[in-house]
Amino acid sequence: MLRNEHSSEPLVITHRDGGVAWLTLNRPDRFNPLSLDMIHALGAALSVVAADVQVRVVVLSANGKGFCAGHDLKEMRSHIGDQAWERRLFDCCSRMMMALTELPQPVIARVHGVATAAGCQLVSMCDLAVAADTATFALPGVNIGVFCSTPAVGVARNIGRKRAMEMLLTGRLFDAQTALAWGLVNRVVPLADLDKTIQLYTDVILARSPATIRLGKAAFYAQLERPLIEAYDLASESMARNLMLDDAAEGMDAFLQKRQAAWVKT
Repeated sequence: MLRNEHSSEPLVITHRDGGVAWLTLNRPDRFNPLSLDMIHALGAALSVVAADVQVRVVVLSANGKGFCAGHDLKEMRSHIGDQAWERRLFDCCSRMMMALTELPQPVIARVHGVATAAGCQLVSMCDLAVAADTATFALPGVNIGVFCSTPAVGVARNIGRKRAMEMLLTGRLFDAQTALAWGLVNRVVPLADLDKTIQLYTDVILARSPATIRLGKAAFYAQLERPLIEAYDLASESMARNLMLDDAAEGMDAFLQKRQAAWVKT
């Protein structure tokens, strides 16, 4: 079991409640970044759940003040110049993201606080999403010189080309009501009502035929997402090459040092 480098706590906590498996990202001190270890931990948890016939539905949640702020910038910055490592990161993340749609059980995202970059991608790859009315969403990579190519694969398939490009080109935060109107989430409720609203979904799913849901989910994505693997392959290569640029290193340094970036003039 992969654990938080600063404590004995696991990076992903698994809890069973009848036929519902809760997978909780557990790096609350840093808004649950998708480090390589976190990606491996979540992927391993999904593999276990996929093989458990007693699990009928999965809820993906997170501890702390926010859902997920995306990839671990400190980790990524430490590997600038190592394109093979960067490509491995995005390949591993893409496989984990696709595992959400390949999982036999429906997956519901429980979103609170920020869901940005790969965290926004994580929401987009779940089958359903319920967000607190205070949640915010963004694809902010352009702000630090790293275009969110891989997050865009899932997000664009939820909200469409023009809206995805607005998120990608502006890097702005969007509120939960906008995410609802655009189709990134299914419901927006007060934070206190998140679990109650999710239970409404889990109760319905638990009352349905598990075999029907397994077959139906597989068929839905088979017809809808046929180009997904190719899209992730291209996007991963693009992001790996992106991180070889001087502006990527400069943008991350500026962000981590809380200063304005000095972009390379071209």
